[in-house]
Amino acid sequence: MKLGLIALFCVTAALYASVGFGGGSTYNALLVMSGADYRIVPIIALACNIVVVSANVVRYHRAKLLELTACFPLVVLSIPLAWLGGRVPIPEMIFIGLLAFALLFAGTRLLWGSFRVVPEPGQSGQRLSPVTMALIGGGVGFYAGLVGIGGGIFLAPILHFARWGSAKAIAAACSFFILVNSVSGLAGQASKLSDLGQLSMAVPYWPLIPAVFLGGLIGNYLGIFKLSEIWIKRLTGILILYVALRLTVRWFTMIT
Repeated sequence: MKLGLIALFCVTAALYASVGFGGGSTYNALLVMSGADYRIVPIIALACNIVVVSANVVRYHRAKLLELTACFPLVVLSIPLAWLGGRVPIPEMIFIGLLAFALLFAGTRLLWGSFRVVPEPGQSGQRLSPVTMALIGGGVGFYAGLVGIGGGIFLAPILHFARWGSAKAIAAACSFFILVNSVSGLAGQASKLSDLGQLSMAVPYWPLIPAVFLGGLIGNYLGIFKLSEIWIKRLTGILILYVALRLTVRWFTMIT
């Protein structure tokens, strides 16, 4: 494995962790562009996601920003559907297309959010009904398991739009959402690869785990000390869009 890929994973983990996300979509893209077999890409990305976002969840829990009872409607369907999404085999062309869309959305959202001030709600109560929250969480969870991401980048703007809670409470809820979906999606992906006899193909990529662990620690340090979060979001958004455009070009070459 090239040292450049390990370094990119470390940097990606640091950037994502500093703004409360795991980095699964970008891990996927980096692996695809490095030539990794697309069938093992999600399981590697999800394992890295879990390592990074676990520290975020602990940080938010210690700061008393994570309310598990409020998060329950979001994850009650997402957990089983993320597992189901991980179990579903999909062709490489569809996988690349879904991943490119996730990256384009993530990069655009981070850039847009860095230039837009989101008003804090007067109260922490959500306007979404528990059933609506469960359906949203389930849909995002299935997509997350299918592609090998946590899904927080899709959930966060929905919660902000609905005034679900404060910005910090939403970040905490999304971190928890990413963690449980990544664990569930990883279980589904591992089960699928085991059935196909391909699970061992992911073993050589183990150096990426300590790389993202280190990057996550750096990112959490940056997040705790509030090192220009706006500019971190802008830089992260630009990098994601660059990767997304390269992946989109590759997808177009596959369909033409």
